Amino acid sequence: MKVDNTKAQMRKGILEYCILMLLSKKEAYPSEIIAELKSAKLIVVEGTIYPLLTRLKNAELLRYNWVESNAGPPRKYYSITVTGELFLKDLKTTWEELAFAVNAISKA
Repeated sequence: MKVDNTKAQMRKGILEYCILMLLSKKEAYPSEIIAELKSAKLIVVEGTIYPLLTRLKNAELLRYNWVESNAGPPRKYYSITVTGELFLKDLKTTWEELAFAVNAISKA
């Protein structure tokens, strides 16, 4: 078993949470989201992000609006909905519980 595969699966598992956290701070278009995730070492490709954004939008956790651009076609900016904020709050609690458990086990 290769460690790279396990690391990639761990990153994918928290990607939804990270995207919601980013969008709870400010609206963003997909290229900005990808850049933020890459800078945080959550390496992703566009092919991963677009289906996830669509799924989150269809679940009414995100919404988008088109914004005209001076440097090309309009851009689709995503933002979190009230439902998304509540969902994020639940994910944050779960993340904190998991982080506590993992830290406790690693210190044992």
